Amino acid sequence: MNSSTRPTGIKAFLIIWISQIISILASGMTGFAFSIWLYQQTESATAMGLMQVFYITPFLLMSPLAGVMVDRYSRKLMMMISDLAAGTGTIFILALFLTGHLQFWHLYIAAVLNGIGNTFQWPAYSAAISIMVPKEQLGRVNGLMSLMEAGPGVLAPLAAGALLPLIGIQGILIIDIITFVIAILALSYVFIPKPSQSEEGKRSQGSFLREALFGFEYIFKRRSLLGLQLIFLAANLFSGIGYTLLAPMILAKTGQNSLIFGTVQSMAAAGSVAGGIIMSIWGGFKRRVHGVLMGWMALGFGMMLMGYANQLTLWIAAAIFINLFGPLINSSNQAIWQSKVHPDLQGRVFSARRLIAWLTTPISPIIAGTLADFVFEPLFRQPDGWVGLVTNLTGSGPGSGMGFLFFLCGIGVLLVGLFGYSVKPVRDVEDVLPDVI
Repeated sequence: MNSSTRPTGIKAFLIIWISQIISILASGMTGFAFSIWLYQQTESATAMGLMQVFYITPFLLMSPLAGVMVDRYSRKLMMMISDLAAGTGTIFILALFLTGHLQFWHLYIAAVLNGIGNTFQWPAYSAAISIMVPKEQLGRVNGLMSLMEAGPGVLAPLAAGALLPLIGIQGILIIDIITFVIAILALSYVFIPKPSQSEEGKRSQGSFLREALFGFEYIFKRRSLLGLQLIFLAANLFSGIGYTLLAPMILAKTGQNSLIFGTVQSMAAAGSVAGGIIMSIWGGFKRRVHGVLMGWMALGFGMMLMGYANQLTLWIAAAIFINLFGPLINSSNQAIWQSKVHPDLQGRVFSARRLIAWLTTPISPIIAGTLADFVFEPLFRQPDGWVGLVTNLTGSGPGSGMGFLFFLCGIGVLLVGLFGYSVKPVRDVEDVLPDVI
């Protein structure tokens, strides 16, 4: 099939979008099954947090390389490489499970492969969208992207719980592998055009190292874009600590009740789905920076509620509230960058952008696990002094120390969003920089 007969534009985007929803649903089922398995094996917040470390670290290290390749080569090819890497990790886990050799640290190897895959996937998808859809539709399309990331999470825990007794972990892994194949076939079917070359894009050409550093130079020369990313850097630090604690906190407070944990996860995903649907219809604030800063403030308040809560109804309410604002934050921020950075530069700039925003992500789980296992949980087992006063509100016992730490992180996120309004280059980012598409 030649390029003139392949689906293009919105139609091509929707084909990719649907295939990725199916793949992410299957991967979510795998992730849910193994999160329970991992906690049963280790009963350690640190061990669970290390999953994120092994996923994020290769992502950050390879981001500059991936950015250059996304701008130099076919963005479709980069997306296919991403799916292939993630699929390879799943095949690796399946082989070990079937032969009876799977140990918890093998999941870290699979997380590395998934991280490498996502290094190419996110900048390639983000840059491809800029040349596939009109500028005025960016908010809605990015809302669909948020829905794609979150939507399967509503069904994944329920589907995994229903299928595990019938087909076991090996059956879920096989389904996951099949959906990777579907995603790759969908990508091979559509046509994604190459972006036109800008004057700045021509000037940026050179050695691989020079092009790898270009994205950082681009951002550091524009105070508004740099400030926006530093907001994400700080907010991601606090929210990353909190999110690492969610599973062990709830499992510890409920005596490892996987049904309660699965319900909270599903409701969190439902919040993300609702947020994605709202963004897909609404498109966000006309001034998108409000979506970023107000969204972070609201998310921080939701984290405070989650840390305070000690019962299922409040956990559900907090989970929905927190995740309702994720699509608003990310879609608004994405639309700002897609409209301010020329498409032929977006691979390198977006890779550098995410590296800056996620710089603390590998250490957040380590901080969370260390503080939870060695500081806050021991303090709340035998509360006295100021800890005793806190437990009058939050309760005591297993998981309460993690709950209080989660509450503190929510305060941090809220203050980061509020601080953004006091920084003029961030507050006025849409006025300072011209649109390029």
